[in-house]
Amino acid sequence: MSASYRWVIVGAGALMTCVALGAMFSLAIFQLPIATATGWSHVGIASAMTLNFIVMGIGGFLWGTASDRFGPRIVVLIGAIVLGLALILASRAQTLLQFQLTYGILVGLAASTFFAPMIAATTAWFDKNRSLAVSLVSAGMGVAPMTISPFARWLISAYEWRTAMLIIGVLTWSLLIPAALFVRRAPAAAGDRSANPSVETTQTPLAQVFRSPQFIVLGLTFFACCAAHSGPIFHMVSYASICGVAPMAAVSIYSVEGLAGLGGRIVYGTLADRLGVKPVLIAGLLIQALALATYLLVSQLGEFYALAVIFGSAYGGVMPLYAVLAREYFGPRIIGTVFGAATMLSCLGMAFGPLVGGWIFDTFANYSWLFIGSALVGLGAAAIALAFPPLPRQMPQPALEAVS
Repeated sequence: MSASYRWVIVGAGALMTCVALGAMFSLAIFQLPIATATGWSHVGIASAMTLNFIVMGIGGFLWGTASDRFGPRIVVLIGAIVLGLALILASRAQTLLQFQLTYGILVGLAASTFFAPMIAATTAWFDKNRSLAVSLVSAGMGVAPMTISPFARWLISAYEWRTAMLIIGVLTWSLLIPAALFVRRAPAAAGDRSANPSVETTQTPLAQVFRSPQFIVLGLTFFACCAAHSGPIFHMVSYASICGVAPMAAVSIYSVEGLAGLGGRIVYGTLADRLGVKPVLIAGLLIQALALATYLLVSQLGEFYALAVIFGSAYGGVMPLYAVLAREYFGPRIIGTVFGAATMLSCLGMAFGPLVGGWIFDTFANYSWLFIGSALVGLGAAAIALAFPPLPRQMPQPALEAVS
């Protein structure tokens, strides 16, 4: 297969992460309309997003392992089918519990089939410019707030939240199922041999890999990074509305964050290829923490836009770098399993933000403590990242048979 096909993988991966994760994160746009129409509590609706992240974390590990064994195409095809079905069922939910189960569990399970497997598949296709390629796939997450979120807001304004969610569910089928058919396993990764000749094929139990300092620091940093930014991202539209920003303008702040995240992924990915992943990651984590603290001082739309550029570029830029570190520490043959496990930890971190933010708002009628706590957790993520061990030249490879 032509080496140029790797850019088809990048394009398909970017589209799938945009649509799938954009559909999942659109709950931030649906939150107020759903609460107004149904009377369900903010914390109850936000808990669906918490379930998304918990299920997405567990599913990311399982689907990552499945993509190592069976290839990424079947995994993302299943995800495409389930995601559209989940959104349609959620749009018909008559009780909060039904909504939490369909949107929280099924959407999270479906979304987990895209991020870790497609990021892992991309790392296997690239030896040079790997950070940039992974960043471009992850950039789909940055495009989502500029496309899916405004589209969801327009649909809600034109119809109502149930019809809007139903339409998005049908559109996910029309976009994701064809895209999944373009996905291929990298030729060098199709066999049992490592795609990186410098990596030894000595078999090491996965339990030993997960106890290694490399994975522990990777997982803890990823967890704390996502725990820091998940709440502010999810509640940003509500926070801006409380500050007096009009609803569509508040959604546009979310879109500016996404646009900045798109640029941040490209800039940070390019810098990581040139300067090394660790220093770029630590710098991005520090910028993210400072931006979170600064949200306590903003109230005007222009201020929100300016800070959204800084915050969005930082959290968007660092996200793909974890996959690059996982690939460089552990090699290509079990990248789906290892990055899936790291993604599971990150999703557990993401799960805290929406729920805690909803509880803070319901309790204090403002989000001040959310931004204070998030900034402190963000500083903790940067501190943990300082402990990353030096990248090894060789890393023993576990046997796939060791994965049960």
